[in-house]
Amino acid sequence: MVVYSVNSAGVDSPRFGFIVAKAVGVAVQRNLVRRRLKALCHDALGTIPTGTEIVIRALPGSAQVSWDTLREEISEALDRGVERV
Repeated sequence: MVVYSVNSAGVDSPRFGFIVAKAVGVAVQRNLVRRRLKALCHDALGTIPTGTEIVIRALPGSAQVSWDTLREEISEALDRGVERV
């Protein structure tokens, strides 16, 4: 995963965007990766400060990563890229 973040003054609540390209796999695999990312970001929503916009780009091979590994990677990326509340 690649995580981009920016603080925007005009945004009231944290916002997430997901990029899951065809290189990740067929539509079923891409949707699975997107749903997993959405669930993980929903869990972290309370710790992200307001005005933060985050874009997560899934890399090829993301569909084969286990749930626990994906959770650890997203948590570490959000810790590095976003100052949590």
